[in-house]
Amino acid sequence: MSREILINITPMETRVALVENGVPQEISLERNQKRGLVGNIYKGKVVRVLPGMQAAFVDIGAERTAFLHVDDLYFDRSTDAATPDIKTLLHDGQKILVQVIKDPINTKGARLTAQLSVAARYLVYMDKSTRTGISQRIEDEEERERLKQVVESVLAEDNQDPGGYIVRTAAEGASALELKSDIRFLQRIWQDIEQAKTTTKVPSCIYSELPLAKRVLRDMASEDVEKILVDSREVLTELVNFGNKFSPEIANLIEHYPGERPLFFLHGIEDEISKALNRSVPLKSGGHLVIDQTEAMTTIDVNTGAFVGHRNLEETIYKTNLEAATAAARQVRMRNLGGIIIVDFIDMHSAEHRRQVLRTFEKALARDRAKNKISGVTELGLVQVTRKRTSESLEQILCESCPTCEGRGSIKSAETVGYEVLREILRVARAYECDQLRVLASAAVIERLLDEDSAQVADLEKFIGRTIQFRAEGLFAREQFDIIPVSE
Repeated sequence: MSREILINITPMETRVALVENGVPQEISLERNQKRGLVGNIYKGKVVRVLPGMQAAFVDIGAERTAFLHVDDLYFDRSTDAATPDIKTLLHDGQKILVQVIKDPINTKGARLTAQLSVAARYLVYMDKSTRTGISQRIEDEEERERLKQVVESVLAEDNQDPGGYIVRTAAEGASALELKSDIRFLQRIWQDIEQAKTTTKVPSCIYSELPLAKRVLRDMASEDVEKILVDSREVLTELVNFGNKFSPEIANLIEHYPGERPLFFLHGIEDEISKALNRSVPLKSGGHLVIDQTEAMTTIDVNTGAFVGHRNLEETIYKTNLEAATAAARQVRMRNLGGIIIVDFIDMHSAEHRRQVLRTFEKALARDRAKNKISGVTELGLVQVTRKRTSESLEQILCESCPTCEGRGSIKSAETVGYEVLREILRVARAYECDQLRVLASAAVIERLLDEDSAQVADLEKFIGRTIQFRAEGLFAREQFDIIPVSE
């Protein structure tokens, strides 16, 4: 599989696209004035302990207080049979070192953990742990054992406080020298954090996660990446220098894109970003996906559309579902959908067809870097997926709620608003002494009242004994109107 990473740099933001076989699979975006908080370590202060929720709110200097659950606190799990009460671990006003594991999303503050970690190219250092773990994606048992022995021997050789380490997937095949370099790099970072926590005020950030362009080299660049293109010479130099510290092989893949046509336009990324904001996603077969993202969950509905197949309905459904399985997995990655995801494939009578579709979906999601789990098929034929959410989705970053419908996705019809106007006229006429009533509303509503509903308006004028004037307001939204009593 051919894989490329494209990095687009502007003064306002950094955008990254992961392209597999010429097709964009992931889009990451970071705005310079609104960088994410995930990975940052803060010296914070507990502002409120919530015993009922077994959680606490912590001031880290952000706009909203952050949330810390008792399960994300550090305590000796080897001796405690049950999780201790949070009141025995925290109290109001307590200073605490915490790390952001989820960015603020909508009205929710950041999610925190007190189990701190810092990452390098091949390893993650865990502050309170004492063991060495190996990524589950490294399946070869001999390689797993080799990596564990190398890490432990380096720690013994340097006579360092071992702490705990997780060997990342990228470490498969890494040399002892590369692993040693990572360990020493992480130890230096941790020493700086230890020093900062004693000298900084509360609240303050004492460790910042790398910017997006450098995180890409650390987390996304792997052996199967053939090329990394960046359209800024200045950032190119930074990335090459950074890459040489972690992995010279990766640094050798970084190239400057000097073309006149914008990098993302040339590779069709701009179009893909626009499509990833659409509710409907067309399939080559003629079917389509309908994706609805809500705060509680995301639903993906599969429809056959115009595709009728060549043999029978069952073949049509099966082929549409197979294509939809791959497309849905790609859309999950492209849109960075997180939390609960429900996929409603078209009902299939054949158990073998259901198994093949589910297998295709699992295989497509296996390439996703974010942790995900498919919970199987429900009694209603729905496929349940959970995907780790650490940051806002593409839609949440690029869009805001519609000011007209306020995020509902629909607005009242002109007929409905017109009837509301007529009822309000009756109420105002009874409440105020006046000679006439003036109605201010959107052009569509006024047109409706003066056309289809003109008879009702005439009857209402006769009933209240006053004339009604209508004026269209160009700045009024469909559902907005005013009734003004007027005296001559």
